[in-house]
Amino acid sequence: MEELTNLVVEECGKTYGEAKAEVLKSAELTEFACSMPQLLSAEFMEVSNGVECKEERYPVGVVASISPFNFPNMVPNWTLPNALVLGNTMILKPSELVPLSANRIAELLTEAGLPKGVFNVVHGARETVEAICDNPGIDAISFVGSTKVAKIVYKRGTSNLKRVLALGGAKNHLIVLPDAHVKMTGSNVAGSMSGCAGQRCMAAASMLAVGDVEHIIDEVCNEARKIIPGENLGAIISAEGKTRIENYITEAENDGAKILVDGRNAIVKGKENGFYVGPTVIDFVTPDMRIANEEVFGPVLSILRVENIDKAIEIENSSKYGNAAAVFTQSGGAATFVAKNVSAGMIGVNIGVPVPREPFAFGGWNESKFGVGDITGRSSIEFWTKTKKITTKWNPESQVNWMS
Repeated sequence: MEELTNLVVEECGKTYGEAKAEVLKSAELTEFACSMPQLLSAEFMEVSNGVECKEERYPVGVVASISPFNFPNMVPNWTLPNALVLGNTMILKPSELVPLSANRIAELLTEAGLPKGVFNVVHGARETVEAICDNPGIDAISFVGSTKVAKIVYKRGTSNLKRVLALGGAKNHLIVLPDAHVKMTGSNVAGSMSGCAGQRCMAAASMLAVGDVEHIIDEVCNEARKIIPGENLGAIISAEGKTRIENYITEAENDGAKILVDGRNAIVKGKENGFYVGPTVIDFVTPDMRIANEEVFGPVLSILRVENIDKAIEIENSSKYGNAAAVFTQSGGAATFVAKNVSAGMIGVNIGVPVPREPFAFGGWNESKFGVGDITGRSSIEFWTKTKKITTKWNPESQVNWMS
């Protein structure tokens, strides 16, 4: 636990607590994979007099998993335990920015007795991904990363007749109603915005403030100010990432938005050359601003003020993404209305990061996912296996029918 946690901290810049939570989630994913034999009993039915049908599952074959920088331990474990337990052999291509965790996972699996060649790690950037998409010996590909690259991988992989499941980016909206619990909402929204330095596809990107929620906005800002770079806020993955995030903030300010909490130019003592952006809360963002539509991938929350819940849902559903959405309210009716009407694959009610626990699957809608099914949970069984249907008739004396 300590070794894997420290590797994530070293290569990704997360806080120790975030890194440990990631490794613990990997353990949960592995535990679920170990339960899969109990989920795979063959379907069997007598479909006609003396005629039986059954369905069996078989591995797809050689599969590949292309994972991002932001969860160097957890995202590989979204795929490798399930794929291996279901009988496949896997090639993992981690982000070139975080090679350490992937290598150690491979070493630990070897030490645990996994046969040679069942799990393999390859490193590289674009050319390696292209080789995976083009290689005729690879039967299926999973991908997690930006929507731009997810589209490319999906199109290239499927054009080579592979099954592909590609998860892309997000622009998650948290709808906050006036009756929301102030303390819980403030801490949840701030934590969702800043966790993992905002470098996660489940981060709160926009808060849709419905009506008079000034008291809740104040609480969000109070909670955001408690989040200190280098203490309980990790680093941005690169200098380019830091610059990109700060440019979004500056552009929004120039376009008329108001900076309530400013995380630009953050300096951490003893780590003056580190890439840090402090928590940032921006009010009076309008739907036409770039920051309201594009994935910032940093600890930045945009507040869009709307007059009613219908307008909030309209803004959420106008996004090309559809990973997650949340609503903060004490009204069961309002919560149900939002959950049924927002166009997103994962919904939170008073939860800022609505990641499902196993066996429920992780997966978004719209341009947050390309392909059929989800990457974890029961849904992943369909992706990592193929079915064989066997129809049997033993009684030759039975009358001739359509099954003959």
